Amino acid sequence: MSAGRRKLAALVQHVLWIVFFVQMVVGFFVDLPYNYWLSWLPALGAIALDMAASRSARRRIETESPAPVEVEPPVTGRWSALNSPADKVPSHGTHGFGQTYAIDITAEPETGPERPAPVWFWPVARPARAYPAFGAPLHAVADATVVHAEDGQRDHLSRSSLVGVLYFWLVEGVGRTLGGTRRVVGNHVVLDLGEGTYAMYAHVQQGSLKVRAGDAVRAGQVLGHCGNSGNSTEPHVHFQLMDGPDLDTARGIPFNWRGVGVPGNGAKFTVPEAIAAP
Repeated sequence: MSAGRRKLAALVQHVLWIVFFVQMVVGFFVDLPYNYWLSWLPALGAIALDMAASRSARRRIETESPAPVEVEPPVTGRWSALNSPADKVPSHGTHGFGQTYAIDITAEPETGPERPAPVWFWPVARPARAYPAFGAPLHAVADATVVHAEDGQRDHLSRSSLVGVLYFWLVEGVGRTLGGTRRVVGNHVVLDLGEGTYAMYAHVQQGSLKVRAGDAVRAGQVLGHCGNSGNSTEPHVHFQLMDGPDLDTARGIPFNWRGVGVPGNGAKFTVPEAIAAP
């Protein structure tokens, strides 16, 4: 599927979801002028488009699987991996937004406050600063050019209790999906690494970016800091490589972090400070 067709499909899918949820809300207050079951057609159409995109992505992986691109790690210190492509592809359950080989990582420092463990009921939410990943510096993984950078969205409370996660999926997640791609990934920065490879960092801390579109950066340079913006249940780094700067049309590319590889789910790894440039 060409980039143009992927862009059109993403736009149509977004519109269909908006139409579906608008009908659901309106239906609470007035009777719709058509059979109730017809109101589900937009949702079915959006799901069908998503399934078609997933089949196209699977065929691409089976017939022309891209080779991993080796880059530097985007962080320093001790971290653990979540939703890793080392365990399953697509790592986040979808090929959308170029996430096929994306990874989430959260800080697990040797000293200092530990990462709060998930709970069933209380506290319902925690402030973002309670997590050691919040505010951690994000480093450029290669010499690159910044093609997109935004950090105006707020950092919200964690969603790490059962109630918080349910709210996240049933209310907040729906709202962010309707808000479009940038609301899902939150504050983010995209780097052009050259040779058709782009790196994307999501859920960046509000107001923390030190770069803007058009800036040239060096490997190891601090770009900004880890936050909890967008669709994020707790402060963490979401990192991925892709073949274009547009998240609606980009396709994922496998990565390999120099000196680390691709850590599997739950695996802890340490990146020395010396690797990073100031």
